[in-house]
Amino acid sequence: MSEMRMPLGLNILSWVLRATAAVILLQTLFFKFTAAPESVYIFTKVGAEPWGRIGSGVVELIAAVLILTPRFTWLGSILALGVMAGAILSHLTILGIEVQGDKGLLFVLAVIVFVSSAVNLVLHRNAIPLVGRRLA
Repeated sequence: MSEMRMPLGLNILSWVLRATAAVILLQTLFFKFTAAPESVYIFTKVGAEPWGRIGSGVVELIAAVLILTPRFTWLGSILALGVMAGAILSHLTILGIEVQGDKGLLFVLAVIVFVSSAVNLVLHRNAIPLVGRRLA
């Protein structure tokens, strides 16, 4: 369903979900790109420092921009789902829910981005090339 044909309530919901995911994705970039100690710790623990930290930051930046771009919000949601699935899985298997006394904040933020992106993708499923019309 394109934004032009989307009911106003769903369009507002889509923008709230998109803004939520994008703000969370963008605010974490500072920590990744400046090699903040907590980011270095996380990516060292999962065996992906520094390239995993920098690479995931680049993908998160692209995802955030695409999520906010109406024509490509579906693609940004798919990217965000992939990156957040990796983050959630890392928390559940290697890092633990709580990392360095954050009381689970990073885990909760990953879940929020994942859910926001998933719902946004469902709202914009018909915009996905080749398969979108079949999913509508």
